[in-house]
Amino acid sequence: MKFEDKLKKLEQLVSKMEAGELSLDDMITAFEEGRRLADECQQSLDSIRLRIEKVTKAGEVEEFKA
Repeated sequence: MKFEDKLKKLEQLVSKMEAGELSLDDMITAFEEGRRLADECQQSLDSIRLRIEKVTKAGEVEEFKA
């Protein structure tokens, strides 16, 4: 799943949780899924940051290998 798709899903989960549309069990499940998505998004952002730093320090673009 692409970063943008994960972020959109996370935003949808947050909206449902904030709106009070979920039962307690569904709220817990949504929270767990949201936490997982947030962690995956953070990992993607960390990789992108490292790639940008590598390009910036080296002065040229190199293929990034995660």
